Amino acid sequence: MSTRPELDALRYPIGRLERAAEPTPEDRARWIAELERLPAELRSAVEGLDAARLDTPYREGGWTVRQVVHHVADSHVNGYVRFTLAVAEAGRTAALYDQDAWAALPFVRTGPVEPSLTLLDGLHARWAATARSLGTADFGRTIEHPEHGAMTVDDLLNLYAWHSRHHVAHVHGLREREGW
Repeated sequence: MSTRPELDALRYPIGRLERAAEPTPEDRARWIAELERLPAELRSAVEGLDAARLDTPYREGGWTVRQVVHHVADSHVNGYVRFTLAVAEAGRTAALYDQDAWAALPFVRTGPVEPSLTLLDGLHARWAATARSLGTADFGRTIEHPEHGAMTVDDLLNLYAWHSRHHVAHVHGLREREGW
């Protein structure tokens, strides 16, 4: 954890994730809508950025905008699998992945962002439709996360809705600071 408040503000531009103790139907509807909006919001955030700007880190020591876009796709593919496992096969253990190792892959460092944006379009449409189809009891189903323990479907929706806003805010913050 950083001891520099300005670095924390750049790392967590919308604040750290707060778990909802007792999610309401309104919370769920908001989280689902946020997941559904993510592809368009991320696409809009990077619209018009040339290669040099895509290759600019959003903060000192952070990933480039390009890596952030690819990270969101990688993370949300994993998140959707975790979400679906929790719903369909409750109690399963989620697989971990090393996000920094994935962010260091050649395609993630240099490849065009459009494939990841396109992937997010379909993934998030399916994720939102699946979430809307669930019954109330389904939101309490769990998956075992090796680092975070038991996570409910509600926890996963909350996490990935926050994660969506978090990374879009990284790009918007950089654009604002740089005057792009």
